[in-house]
Amino acid sequence: MKYTTRQSAILLLSDGTIFHGKSIGISGTTFGEVCFNTGMTGYQEIFTDPSYFGQIMVATNPHIGNYGVNEKEVESAGIKIAGLVCKNFSFNYSRVDSMGSLEDYFVKQNLICISDVDTRALVSYIRENGAMNAVISTDGTSIEDLKIALANVPDMKGLELASKVSTKEPYFFGDENAKYKVSALDLGIKTNILRNLAKRDCYIKVFPYNSSYADLASFNPDGFFLSNGPGDPEPLSGAIEVAKEILNNNKPLFGICLGHQVIGLANGISTYKMFNGHRGINHPVKNVITGKGEITSQNHGFAVNKEELEANPDLEITHLHLNDGTVAGMRLKNKNCFSVQYHPEASPGPHDSSYLFDQFVSNLKG
Repeated sequence: MKYTTRQSAILLLSDGTIFHGKSIGISGTTFGEVCFNTGMTGYQEIFTDPSYFGQIMVATNPHIGNYGVNEKEVESAGIKIAGLVCKNFSFNYSRVDSMGSLEDYFVKQNLICISDVDTRALVSYIRENGAMNAVISTDGTSIEDLKIALANVPDMKGLELASKVSTKEPYFFGDENAKYKVSALDLGIKTNILRNLAKRDCYIKVFPYNSSYADLASFNPDGFFLSNGPGDPEPLSGAIEVAKEILNNNKPLFGICLGHQVIGLANGISTYKMFNGHRGINHPVKNVITGKGEITSQNHGFAVNKEELEANPDLEITHLHLNDGTVAGMRLKNKNCFSVQYHPEASPGPHDSSYLFDQFVSNLKG
């Protein structure tokens, strides 16, 4: 089925800058923080990643939709981005195991998309001016009305979004007869994280974002996991308290992305909103313990304070982002705890970072 109506559409940034394009699929208006991802492939994984909730995604790859969609390649129950901006949208797709077109997928998921945008100019503009709120409109709403509505959209700084994507009820993942048990706090967890733990002989119980330490400990786990997720980590006072209690009880703890930031906050390390953040599948990271480099997948707009981390005698930096020197990983010297800012489960071609799951499982052995 084809949805061939191509209405004129716009992307309006909060500073008043306008980019023009054409609508794809459904008509409407959507708001969010505009950001860009530099990945050449993996668009379905990006669109369904809960960490992108509340964000309008700009695809730097000029072709989107060319290989269709596959239900096995999702990171959550549905699309999580607020909207999509791209250059060339492929209505025809070609891949042996495709289950349908990206256009049909967008229509079913009610995602608003604008194509035929000069994304090179847009990305350059965001790089120079920073991530900001924006609105996509494909229904003819006036510029003045859009500006008024956009002015009322809250900034990402200080915004708690984990509650929007976390599970409402606990659930299990993996083989109940597995050797290890892990309690995972769902701040916006990606399915492939659970797959990586399960294939390493872990049985995982996933808990809602507002669960207490007692809730997670009731599973009698061998270790704990704090997941990735969207929004600012600072408002997550409950998750920060959970991390503190896990550490006070000296239990094995592993955190990824937002979970990494929560662990930092639990140890008195502040976080800050980055000018643009890191979003892509080709980010270079150095493991400062081994001296080896890793090609990593990243998706975050906040980071832990490097100076405060270096000044803390109980913590040490384990990984650094080679493009800008920001903290990409850390560990506690006197506790069974480590975390990374990037996504070892994503495996963007090379599986350079998969050893982190092995390291966590090794810690579970006690």
